[in-house]
Amino acid sequence: MTKTRSTDQGLGRARQAAGNGSGGVRRPWPLVLLAALLVALAVPAALLVAPGFLGPEPPAPAPPAPAWQQVPTALSTVPGLAPPDGSAPVPLPSAVSAQLEPLLTADGGGTFTAVVQDALTGQVLFDRGGSEGRVPASNMKLLAAVAALRVLGPEHTFATRVVAGPAPGQVVLVGGGDVLLGPGGSKKDQVMGHAGLATLAAQAVEALQTGGATGEIKVLVDDSLFSGPALNPAWEPGDVAAGEVAPLYPLALNSARYDPAVTSGPRPQDAAMTAAEEFAAGLRAAGAAAGLTVAAAVERLPQPAAGTTAPARPEGEGTSQPVVLGEVQSATVAEQVNLMLQDSDNYLAEALGRLTALADGLPGSYDGATAAVGAQLAAAGLAAEGMKLVDVCGLAMGNQAPARQFSEVVRAITSGTDTRLRSALDGFPVAGLSGTLDTRYGDAATARGAGLVRAKTGTLNTVLALSGYVVDADGRLLAFSFIGNGLTPGAAGNKEALDRAATALAACGCR
Repeated sequence: MTKTRSTDQGLGRARQAAGNGSGGVRRPWPLVLLAALLVALAVPAALLVAPGFLGPEPPAPAPPAPAWQQVPTALSTVPGLAPPDGSAPVPLPSAVSAQLEPLLTADGGGTFTAVVQDALTGQVLFDRGGSEGRVPASNMKLLAAVAALRVLGPEHTFATRVVAGPAPGQVVLVGGGDVLLGPGGSKKDQVMGHAGLATLAAQAVEALQTGGATGEIKVLVDDSLFSGPALNPAWEPGDVAAGEVAPLYPLALNSARYDPAVTSGPRPQDAAMTAAEEFAAGLRAAGAAAGLTVAAAVERLPQPAAGTTAPARPEGEGTSQPVVLGEVQSATVAEQVNLMLQDSDNYLAEALGRLTALADGLPGSYDGATAAVGAQLAAAGLAAEGMKLVDVCGLAMGNQAPARQFSEVVRAITSGTDTRLRSALDGFPVAGLSGTLDTRYGDAATARGAGLVRAKTGTLNTVLALSGYVVDADGRLLAFSFIGNGLTPGAAGNKEALDRAATALAACGCR
């Protein structure tokens, strides 16, 4: 552009000198015309639109983007994490021990066990009771995440459908495992509310109109995908009453919450019926203009007694499947796993556990979920001796797993050979920034770990856990797990001990 402006200025001077204005030497007009013609022929065509010719100067082209804004020529082999630097020095175990031993001290009663490993090689750099069985609290969700990603796959989604009912004038809302349904339209850029019941209702009304439906429509709900008790008997009644979890169904609004932004307090005790009633309201609103009315009462689809066959439903032409009137798809398993880890969502974890069990050929029950998670850990070489699972969200005090198991799971996610597990990387809360670590790492002792430590938290009355990964000061990727049991409830120093230990790893040049 600089060159164009310079040329344009030179051309203006030539035109002034060639004209009949004052200050120039008069020349015979044939010579003036000849000179002008030669100048015009010498002007590049692009300049004919420059100022003084046919119109305003075009805008200058945008400068090239700086290097940090440009698309890389090659993507990291580990999405969300730079490839581990094998040339970075491995910390000395003695130096790591010197850093961590004085920090992992319980405030009051109880003890901490811990394991730190080099993520790339698996070398153990610190081990304090790392093989001892412990109540891991919500660190259990890391195990559920691995199982779900292995069995279901990161890109798998769950369908919530509306089908024609067993009798004329009936429609059935069929739960397919999506417990993150939204009441409004589908929000494709979100995980919670990715599939919306208002969108599903609009689809159903259109299909009913096309089929010539008239009169009143009755809504039934089919929540038979899951089996067994809706509440795990291993959970403390007080935790259920406090809203830590709710009876489990294969469809729910907002992960069985009245408001997705309110993560404590009362929950719907029949999430399937709550979702069905919301769908009926959407169907009523969408069907009003079409002359359809919707019955006020919503009922469950009657299920056949054990050992009998299901009643026949209306069939489409040439098919034995029920006529589908509408369908919405959930967010992907990878997106749901990351939300589960970020928010430590017990309800979502248990739903993913049952869906994993069903995909693995097991019953969609609590026992099926724990069996499926255990089997997948064993198949991946990640099952520890003495591991005991009584739920998959970590709310039960009956779970037992050692710290070494969790450090190995973190290694598998960050740098293992099964690339499906990389999808869980975004789920690790970032110290001081996101998820269940967003309000931690703000004091002088832990601020150096803010933005660097990425770890799954775990909290019960007498239990604290923190398992994750960090790149140390030398550029080495480390996996760690710290688990405290028998702790004094509410003692502030215990969380600080975990956070200071993780910060020490981030700041460590342990040579």
